[in-house]
Amino acid sequence: MNEDCRQAGGEIINFPAATKNPVRILANAHALKRVIQLHNVDLIHARSRAPAWSALLATRKAGIPFVTTCHGSHGNRGRLRKAYSRVMGRGDRVIAVSQYSADFIRAQYGTPPTRLRTIYRGIDLNRFNPSLISPERLSRIRTLWRVKETQPIVLHAARLTRLKGHRTLIEAVAQLFAQGGLGDTIVILAGEAAARDAYREELEQGIAAAKMADHIRLVGYCDDMPAAFSLAHVSVVASTRAETFGLVSAEAQAMCCPVIATDLGANPETLIPSLDKNYTGWLCPPSDASALSERLATALALSTRERKAIGMRARAHALARFSEESMQRATLAVYDELLGTKLVETFDHSSR
Repeated sequence: MNEDCRQAGGEIINFPAATKNPVRILANAHALKRVIQLHNVDLIHARSRAPAWSALLATRKAGIPFVTTCHGSHGNRGRLRKAYSRVMGRGDRVIAVSQYSADFIRAQYGTPPTRLRTIYRGIDLNRFNPSLISPERLSRIRTLWRVKETQPIVLHAARLTRLKGHRTLIEAVAQLFAQGGLGDTIVILAGEAAARDAYREELEQGIAAAKMADHIRLVGYCDDMPAAFSLAHVSVVASTRAETFGLVSAEAQAMCCPVIATDLGANPETLIPSLDKNYTGWLCPPSDASALSERLATALALSTRERKAIGMRARAHALARFSEESMQRATLAVYDELLGTKLVETFDHSSR
């Protein structure tokens, strides 16, 4: 990534901005002001809280615009934490990654709508492109996961943490099996355990207790998510806590994979729900195994033709809303607002 930046004409300056120590934040602000002056910086854009505090102080002293992008929903637990997180709402422009995020920023930080801009996260639609997935890549994933070519796959791609709803999915799959609707489907739980080995063991015990070991597999980290989504019959986002954007949902749809997601946070913004005739997936209440089991039954019962039609709509939806180019263009438009420049015109010209 550093080399890509240099080739594009950028310069990488390493900066120890992650500190939460107030003294270091103040020192970083002074150092950042020197960088601004030395390199004639026109604007600072911060994406997390500790760097944002240094950037806020430096930009106010230097008299240049300050932009933030708020990726998380920080600041709703405790006075000190809220005060620390409030910096993310103090930019001259504050970019929210979803409408849910924008509503949170207004409510928590008091940021006026005139300074808020909603820009969805962008995904690399060249990388997440079904036409570029070779049979060899699909075969490799099947081999790693020990899945036969004829077996449908339900994919749950998320790090191993309770907030991602693994237990709800396990219970839902067990219910569907008991009702005779699972068939020979394999459910893949793909994600790193990191420091959560105890949780992984808990999930393994839960799978064994539900007698689902033949149908549910913990496969760890997956290094080829585009191929994984291409293989999946349906992708599940079972999160139990609101998140500010559903990246997995967007990536799955880009690969023509229907999505089942909990009706929580920004999840509903990422797909076209089944109430619409052009739907790309289904919503269900969080932590509701019975509802999730019903959605799984619906998805697994789709004919090849029906699933293909949903997949084509899903790809079109991702192309229209979640491309990297759209995110980049919208971000440059924010810079143009503040600087009076024509960066968007330059971007459009270079993209032709």
